[in-house]
Amino acid sequence: MPSQSAGPAPHSEPRRRRRADAQRNYDLLVAAARDVFHDHGVDAPLDDVARRAGVGNATMYRHFPTRRELIIAVYSEEVAELYARSQFLLAEDPPGDALFAWLQDFIAHVAAKRELALSITDDRAGQRSALFDRWHQSMHTAASALLTRAQSAGAVRADLNASELLALANGIALTATDATQAERLVVVVRQGTDTRSTPADSIR
Repeated sequence: MPSQSAGPAPHSEPRRRRRADAQRNYDLLVAAARDVFHDHGVDAPLDDVARRAGVGNATMYRHFPTRRELIIAVYSEEVAELYARSQFLLAEDPPGDALFAWLQDFIAHVAAKRELALSITDDRAGQRSALFDRWHQSMHTAASALLTRAQSAGAVRADLNASELLALANGIALTATDATQAERLVVVVRQGTDTRSTPADSIR
């Protein structure tokens, strides 16, 4: 499995060095777009994004010529924050609590941001597939590091892998009726992965 320090925080493309004012406008636009998309959906008028960011439309389109590019930037920031959360939790104790706290955050992310991710249209160059692969790998790296630490501490069964936990978490995100049920299902998963439970391959 990847080490705890493996995996860079994901972004849609390598970060280019921008002038301070350009970087400020970029950050304002991404933050504004996150709020507007959250409040009014991904099809909200882009004029609203520029207005909330306090910049002109020309400035917005200079940074993001299309809605698709703005959505990619917003979703990249969401994934980067979730990855950064995993890095913070790697220093938190107990390791089992840290792992399942992050899985809870992952579930909330999938439930709230799935529409945003699915709105990224396909392209002939294959950028969409490359982005999704990169984001998926980032989440796998985050989950692997937290799981390895929890397993080393004896908090979680050694026969588990990150892909299995992410599949369970994704299923919860897509099927839970509300946050309360999602939290209960995470508890059920945790009970089933406790070191005192019966290994899955021995269950008939």
